[in-house]
Amino acid sequence: MRRRIMKICRRSLLIIIVIVAVKMIFPTWTPRIEGKNSISELGQVEINGTGHEVMIRGVDRNNPIIIFVHGGPGCSEIPYVRKYQEELERNFTIVHYDQRGSGKSYHFFEDYSNLTSDLLVDDLLELTDYVRKKLGQDKVLLIGHSFGTYIGMKAAAKAPEKYIAYVGIGQVANTVQSEMDSLNYTAVQAKQAGNLDDVERLELLRGSIERGEDATPRSLVRMYGGAARLIDENRDYYTGFLFNPEYNGLDVIRYFRGIAVSQDVLLKEERENTISRIVDRLDIPIYFVMGKYDYMTSVNAAKLYFDALKAPEKHFVLFEKSAHYPQFEEKEQFAKWMNQHFGHFKKN
Repeated sequence: MRRRIMKICRRSLLIIIVIVAVKMIFPTWTPRIEGKNSISELGQVEINGTGHEVMIRGVDRNNPIIIFVHGGPGCSEIPYVRKYQEELERNFTIVHYDQRGSGKSYHFFEDYSNLTSDLLVDDLLELTDYVRKKLGQDKVLLIGHSFGTYIGMKAAAKAPEKYIAYVGIGQVANTVQSEMDSLNYTAVQAKQAGNLDDVERLELLRGSIERGEDATPRSLVRMYGGAARLIDENRDYYTGFLFNPEYNGLDVIRYFRGIAVSQDVLLKEERENTISRIVDRLDIPIYFVMGKYDYMTSVNAAKLYFDALKAPEKHFVLFEKSAHYPQFEEKEQFAKWMNQHFGHFKKN
């Protein structure tokens, strides 16, 4: 009996090892979209001297193009984003890409010591040209999310002629103001919940946050509802890594290595060079899309920045049930809003 048990255990272990090995290296793809003019592609594209992972999906490639600029820094949304964009794919051609040094665009032997937001802006502009040429359209809609709005705002200011409009979701603004809003909100929620240890921890950080040296702990912002209300964004990543075909095990390692090389340096740059001092006008229409309960990038700070910005057309849009992810938390309403405002830009 013991030998039989040992044999079963060895076989089970071997099966587990094989499954893990296959998961590490299996070929990746994005599922096909039916339709004679549809597009569903995932692969490496040489952009500005290095390989970028680019995913393009849509029912009709003549639909208006959206380029999404992910946040983090380093937090690609390719592993799970299909879960939230099926409605959008009916009316738009959607481009997601892993930024230089992020996710599948992280290359193990590449030097990232020169990584700056300006370099990421140049990458985005070259990617925009690639997409415009590939799909035969003069302009695209640019959407940034979270830290991606820092890159998106700078790109739109540098080359407005490439873009229909700029949409900032979870828009970054004055970093200190935003972090103070996050601190105060989180401290109040912790106090109401009776978690005095969390209150004490937050109050000990107040001075360094006021000086722009620190940020409100994201674990506490998430715990008290300032990151997401209607989704579990961390679970989305884990299920995407495990079950979606866009990432394999090696790509997951790339994802976490990319965060390690990019997050600290780029967030430091953002703190020291806040976007509200860099970009004070855009020459295209601006839309700030915020969740009412967003304290990752506070609504208050975004609204103050919005009011000061100069643009030919400005809109501040508030989603009442969301926090930092209105495009996912209220995906149906977001898709409807997008189609109402930008669906008419379809290529003839």
